[in-house]
Amino acid sequence: MKFVDEATITVEAGKGGNGCLSFRREKFIPKGGPDGGDGGDGGSIFVEADESLNTLIDYRFTRRYNAQNGQGGASRNCTGSKGEDLVLKVPVGTTVVDVDTNEVLADMTHIGQREKVAQGGWHGLGNTRFKSSVNRTPRQTTKGSEGELRNLRLELKVLADVGLLGLPNAGKSTLIRSISAAKPKVADYPFTTLVPNLGVVRTEAHRSFVVADIPGIIEGAAEGAGLGIRFLKHLARNRVLLHLVDMAPWDETTPAEAAVTAVRELEKFSETLAAQPRWLVLNKLDMLPEEEQDAACQAVIEALGWEGPVYRVSALNKTGLTPLVHDLQEFLDARAEAIAENPELLDEERRIRAIIDEEARENLRRLRAEMRARREAEDDLDDDDFDDDDYDIEVEYVR
Repeated sequence: MKFVDEATITVEAGKGGNGCLSFRREKFIPKGGPDGGDGGDGGSIFVEADESLNTLIDYRFTRRYNAQNGQGGASRNCTGSKGEDLVLKVPVGTTVVDVDTNEVLADMTHIGQREKVAQGGWHGLGNTRFKSSVNRTPRQTTKGSEGELRNLRLELKVLADVGLLGLPNAGKSTLIRSISAAKPKVADYPFTTLVPNLGVVRTEAHRSFVVADIPGIIEGAAEGAGLGIRFLKHLARNRVLLHLVDMAPWDETTPAEAAVTAVRELEKFSETLAAQPRWLVLNKLDMLPEEEQDAACQAVIEALGWEGPVYRVSALNKTGLTPLVHDLQEFLDARAEAIAENPELLDEERRIRAIIDEEARENLRRLRAEMRARREAEDDLDDDDFDDDDYDIEVEYVR
């Protein structure tokens, strides 16, 4: 099936029912007075986080959703029935953005969360409402109001504590296979990972964290090379990034050059994301002669001007992974305890994520505009011929 992490839809809430203009008419009861009932409210539209979903594929085929209109009022003071609400199920981790105002309407971060994204129209009033001592036969009614119409962009970001960053063939998939039960595809050629994979790392009873493996980026990704930068947005919710560097690259690129390339593309995508906690993981050291390992590692550290944590591992042989996993768990537990003691830290974290999201959207809009312009110049295609579906990959989503 397709893994779709972004979709644009139009939603329209139901219109409120009109009020009724009616007068009581019964045998032997002349001039019975007004008895027009109110209309019913229009149905609203909600989004709800569903644990059984992991892609937005359904919203690529159906792009318009309408809630039910409210029923009009009737005589004998009968109120019209309310329009039925419409609930759109989305995966956990979906952000709902108003396309026209760029306002974030909802951030679906936990199972069962439900948020209103379009308000239904209010009911109209029947003429009974306007009866008074000086107006015994009112002929005034009001119409129901229109429901909200919104163009929404659904953005899915996988929920994980740790994100893996690196060029293709850096060993990200091998690492997640070695420390968790996830089994993403591993092969000896680049771009074996085409969609994000999630793995749960259990360090001991009741202690675990989630790792996200995203497709590798290459030089020029910010200009659309390779799979581009569209998957980097899945790192926005991570509390720490692991920058994997292939110490025995398959091409002529040196490990230092590869490390600098990954950081450069990350900064082009979002400078705020690039400034978040990041650890350096030097992978595949078992493929280097022992006497060359120190010099190779030092070259990468100097090229990056690195001053943070450094781990030397071999994901395939599981060498050096135990200290890495243990330190990650301690870091995440300490962060959780700090947030519990000071809730303002969580507000700050959300503010930073909002900045990252906005930077990511701006860069993705720029990238799509440039790709559309190139297509028009090369193939003389209309805007209508450009569709994000062209960039989806027909693969199985592994979780």
